[in-house]
Amino acid sequence: MSEKDLLLAIDNGTQSLKALVFDLEGRLVAQQQVMFTPYFSREPGWAEQDPEVFWQSLCEACQGLWHDHKVERKRIAGVSLTTQRATVINVDSAGKPLRPAMLWLDQRKTYGLPPLGGLWGLVFRVLGLTKTIEYFQVEAEANWIRVNEPEVWEKTYKYLLLSGYLTYRLTGAFVDSSGCCVGYLPFDYKHLCWAPEWDWKWRALPMDRDLLPDLVSPARKLGTITTVAEDETGIPAGLPLIAAAADKACEVLGSGSLAPSIGCLSYGTTATINVTHKKYLEAIPLLPAYPSALPDYHTMEVQIYRGYWMVNWFKEEFGHPEIQEAAIRGIEAEALFDRLVQHIPPGSMGLILQPYWSPGLKLPGPEAKGAVIGFGDVHTRGHLYRSILEGIAFALREGKERIEKKTRIPITELRVSGGGSRSMAAMQATADIFGLKTSRPSIYETSGLGAAIDCAVGLGLHTDFESAVKSMTHMGDIFEPDPDVHRIYHALYRDVYRKMYKILRPLYRRIREITGYPA
Repeated sequence: MSEKDLLLAIDNGTQSLKALVFDLEGRLVAQQQVMFTPYFSREPGWAEQDPEVFWQSLCEACQGLWHDHKVERKRIAGVSLTTQRATVINVDSAGKPLRPAMLWLDQRKTYGLPPLGGLWGLVFRVLGLTKTIEYFQVEAEANWIRVNEPEVWEKTYKYLLLSGYLTYRLTGAFVDSSGCCVGYLPFDYKHLCWAPEWDWKWRALPMDRDLLPDLVSPARKLGTITTVAEDETGIPAGLPLIAAAADKACEVLGSGSLAPSIGCLSYGTTATINVTHKKYLEAIPLLPAYPSALPDYHTMEVQIYRGYWMVNWFKEEFGHPEIQEAAIRGIEAEALFDRLVQHIPPGSMGLILQPYWSPGLKLPGPEAKGAVIGFGDVHTRGHLYRSILEGIAFALREGKERIEKKTRIPITELRVSGGGSRSMAAMQATADIFGLKTSRPSIYETSGLGAAIDCAVGLGLHTDFESAVKSMTHMGDIFEPDPDVHRIYHALYRDVYRKMYKILRPLYRRIREITGYPA
């Protein structure tokens, strides 16, 4: 066995940073997690974080590996990095942040920008896409900073994603993985590179190409760990930092999906369904397929924006008995929620939830609101909790059908990762609603494992992705659908759930007109 037989994967999420050490068979040798407050808000709807929080968390987590877990640093062959998506940081020429990071959760918008003119403006008017381009301009963080903090924009030397910022802190180079490029950026999702200079995105965003880092493909070398980074993190100087991808893309790879027939569900703050595909195909028109952690591939994705955030909402609003019991027992309250649904029948006795807790441009639409229908006096908070699990799965099944319509390849099995995958009730409901065998990986840290797979292939420790995935990914629990339960769910999905939004949409619009919410 080679002396350098371990891989260090750094996974920077919304609420914590994890330093994870894997071997070449995908076993998790050691992990250290550092929790932090996800964000602070100087104004309603803002979500910001001091970039130093991310870096110090990285340093603390890595130092914990060496000191608390006694990981031998000399055995580390290389490092890879995966982070939350669409979090941006402005830095000066010395790499120092000029303002707090704007997180993907940030809701501020920039209204009143001039519409695209010239040929692009004409083309979009003819195609009826003016609103889509306006949405891009309004949502882009760069536009807000330029308009509201011009002094910051003037001093900005590089405009980085969180992945690019941490890469700079580790290597001293302004470079990032093309697999991490998700957000309101002038990025060409089809060709996985910065957009050509004639592209409309450069006119919708106020930046030159020089403001952006260089890009390399997943499994390629980003740089090497500097002596400065070694002093702070303990990662040996000179080790290669191998490009991985954003957290969702790494989850898909870490779940073992290399083909569009395998659907990967992520039960996290944002619930998603993804498949890996060689071709660039949009599941929803004008919403891009994101970069895969597999070089030159794409991950088709449908999002339910507030997804398993609703479990936390339920906990805060209705889960006080479980919160109190969990505090006494020293466990997480969510671990007790499955008890609530043990005796609740499939379909929650007619309580149907549509999880559109946050509006979107295309899916479901800017006027959308969540809906729960079918209430009766028999319903308890247990029924409501089960309806949340079912509603998220219904929405993702709809996403599956959108993806299949584009790829013309049926999804034949599901793999589920993320916090919600720990729930036996959620897993069985998913299998029953989709009518498909549903499994969860043998380890929870699929995002970090995906990054480690990129690292292993990039270093030549596995010859290709097929052999790496075969060696390093392993399935754990498997949930088979119950045919009788699936028939109930199929009828509810076809005859009720699929029709809810179309029927309620005019009412959502009227509510928006009357109340002004959502804006």
